[in-house]
Amino acid sequence: MSAPALELGSRVKEAVTKVAAPRHLAIVRVTQWMVVLSVIGLLVSGAGILVSHPRLYWGETGAVGTPSLIDLPIPFIIGPSVWNRPYHFFFAWILVLTGLTYVAGGFITRHFRNDMVPAKADLRWNRITGVVSEHLRWKRPDVNAATTYNVVQRLTYLAVVFALFPAILWTGLAMSFGITSVFPILVTSLGGHQSARTLHFVFVMLLMLFAIVHISMLVLAGFWRNVRAMITGHMPQEGKPR
Repeated sequence: MSAPALELGSRVKEAVTKVAAPRHLAIVRVTQWMVVLSVIGLLVSGAGILVSHPRLYWGETGAVGTPSLIDLPIPFIIGPSVWNRPYHFFFAWILVLTGLTYVAGGFITRHFRNDMVPAKADLRWNRITGVVSEHLRWKRPDVNAATTYNVVQRLTYLAVVFALFPAILWTGLAMSFGITSVFPILVTSLGGHQSARTLHFVFVMLLMLFAIVHISMLVLAGFWRNVRAMITGHMPQEGKPR
């Protein structure tokens, strides 16, 4: 076979592979939407718990009449905490089980290695600051860049999956007297139940900040294209009907 024919065949094969290969694996798509639903449920029920006592403390104890670390500027409403707690725990278990499924699937399918771990060349400071600069200037990525995660996305997603979510889970468990009576180190290592509550609030605020930035970047890159890719697995081509 001639060289031009071989080259043509290689290009066709590459094109077919790109079309056939999903933008997001099925396990990534399913678990992401499960995480989205569970996080929304946690935020709503968590807000109901928080308004029952919108003050944060440090240490083991904290109550009305004792000095607080932070007074949140939200209404003080007695009652919602009681009937929001069961919903909060329900959505928390959904999040934990979904997260474990995602992590296990991510290792089995090599999703983390192929899609999340940045290349050594991308870990240079100028590469990272360059991506951040483009985002701050609201510069839309080109088509090729939009089909893969950049170095900042990869590092951020890894931090959220392997640091932020575990921290939220840890501090959540540390607020439970039933759990800490069996595993006291969960709370003593944080400085007390009220310290765990305060840290839990801080970590949730970081998660919300990540969500806001993430959605903003989706808008920049093409919100509906990316949402459709997370539903169907394939990224619609530019200029084609959606």
